[in-house]
Amino acid sequence: MSKILVVDDEASMRRGISDNLEFEGFEIAEAANGFEALEKLQEQQFDLLVLDVMMPKMSGFDVCKQMRQQQIDTPVIFLTAKGEEIDKVLGLELGADDYMTKPFSIRELSARIKAILRRTASRANASSEAAKTVQIGALTVDFDSYMAHVKGEEVKLSHKEFEVLHYLYDHRNKVVSREDLLSHIWKYDEFPTTRTVDNFILRLRQKIEINPNEPKLILTVHGMGYKLLEGL
Repeated sequence: MSKILVVDDEASMRRGISDNLEFEGFEIAEAANGFEALEKLQEQQFDLLVLDVMMPKMSGFDVCKQMRQQQIDTPVIFLTAKGEEIDKVLGLELGADDYMTKPFSIRELSARIKAILRRTASRANASSEAAKTVQIGALTVDFDSYMAHVKGEEVKLSHKEFEVLHYLYDHRNKVVSREDLLSHIWKYDEFPTTRTVDNFILRLRQKIEINPNEPKLILTVHGMGYKLLEGL
């Protein structure tokens, strides 16, 4: 049974989501604010986090940012009454997996949760069948445990950075478009900007390239996308 943490400062909204997800067969825990959510995430392991953005004292964005800084890679679905493009971009860049604008259908929320959990399980199964570690330049990567090292020293990558790198590695020596990454990593049929992908590529280069300004591993193919080179 998948365990989900529902975080919303509005008690009626939080309880309504929790009741419906429990009816769907999920195990549910609740948090009324960002501080309580972080405490629960540090104490327990969850399969997914349903996180309201507009909360007093600590926003959902701040919660997600602190989670990723603490290497808590639990998948996140943001909930918010705001629908501006900049909010969606910011949320995804912070490491969220999906984004829903209130009011929303509980059936759609449940479907999106199940889709993310299937992807997580599928990635875990695929990783267990593949070689445990791969070499990308000087970087040794274990996609199964989400660990990366250079010369024995750990390199911190977020959950979403691992997913982007994994997709590039699965398609190594081939051009991958920004739209491919948005479609397969974020599962968005349409997305207003490709800036999110560019920012993730920039962050990956800063962590794995000897000189990020002159990349040798993740190349830009102008007008097309990116290519991860193997064997360097």
